[in-house]
Amino acid sequence: MLHPASTGPALDLPARAAGPLPDVRRIAVLRANGIGDYVVSEPALSALRDAYPDAEITLLGAAHHAALLRGRPGPVDRVVELPLVSGVRVKSDVPDATPEELEAWCAEQRAYGYDLAVQLHGGGGNSNPLLLRLGARTSVGAVAPGAPRLDRWVPYTAYQHDTVRWLEVVAAAGAWSTRLEPRVAVTDADLADSLAVVPADDRPLVVVHPGATDARRCYPEDRLGRVARTLADDGARVVVVGGPADTDRVAQVAEGFGGDVETVVGGLSLGGLVGTLARAALMIGNDSGPRHLAGAVGTPTVGVFTYANLADVAPLTRTWHRVLVSWHGGCQVCGMRVLDGWCGHGASATHDVPEADVRAAAQELWAQVVEAGRDRADVEQPAAERRAG
Repeated sequence: MLHPASTGPALDLPARAAGPLPDVRRIAVLRANGIGDYVVSEPALSALRDAYPDAEITLLGAAHHAALLRGRPGPVDRVVELPLVSGVRVKSDVPDATPEELEAWCAEQRAYGYDLAVQLHGGGGNSNPLLLRLGARTSVGAVAPGAPRLDRWVPYTAYQHDTVRWLEVVAAAGAWSTRLEPRVAVTDADLADSLAVVPADDRPLVVVHPGATDARRCYPEDRLGRVARTLADDGARVVVVGGPADTDRVAQVAEGFGGDVETVVGGLSLGGLVGTLARAALMIGNDSGPRHLAGAVGTPTVGVFTYANLADVAPLTRTWHRVLVSWHGGCQVCGMRVLDGWCGHGASATHDVPEADVRAAAQELWAQVVEAGRDRADVEQPAAERRAG
């Protein structure tokens, strides 16, 4: 249901009434959060690309988006880093941009001359005012109660999956698609970077990633190690990966594994991580950017989620993905549930998911992978051919 941005009564339009806008040469898309957030929005971005094949698409994002998308085939032509803006893009240890800095950035974007600006960032309370400052000819996005309306908008409501939500938004811009599974292309450079850190081996690769941006999403690491050990005992090569901030988590996975296990902490570039996930026969982890990337490059995954994140970002299919859910989602220390606020303990809120359930899901999917012959990635094959296959 689409509504015009007028002060009169809302007009209910037929499902496919909104067609592509004329003379669109430059499109700005506001999506400035995590890597996983980019991945779940990829079907919507690709729908925009298909609807406007001759337009340039600019992602207003963050430095990690530029690192991920540089030289990678996909729907985005360029990335412009968004300043830190209260309620839109924040870092706890870095101050927001000053009003003067933000206005200078907005003026630069206005001068660039976007014909269409699309908000795929949230409910619009903070992001819609920012989008409107870009001066695009037409603005489109989601609108929560109390947020400023755009030229074309769809309601923002809780407990809707983000992939579907953003497909609705771009449909309001005349970009229709039914593809729900995100895709991220794997390049030869990704595979080369991966092989430089995780050399080829005859055993099928299982990647374990114990981290997440929010510590409450992290399943107890010793349990992940024990689950991974059962697959190693069944012939898998287990590699535990993480960024510099995951040093302790990776060590705890290794301790739970109960023996020598390969670990890579901070040694993979973002492209190398993509390549490693693409080479893997299976990935085990939490609700995190790497889990989203693994699914988007075609790798089966086992993930543990809180009830809150199940609704908006969990895999939409189950053929090659297994999802374990904490229905309570409460802090392991104090019990505060994730949607009730931030308690500050930084402890797991998925600890109540039984280890036996995670192990059973991993073993079931592993058996399915082996039976289907997906337990050996052909890393010698060019990435383009591998992707096509």
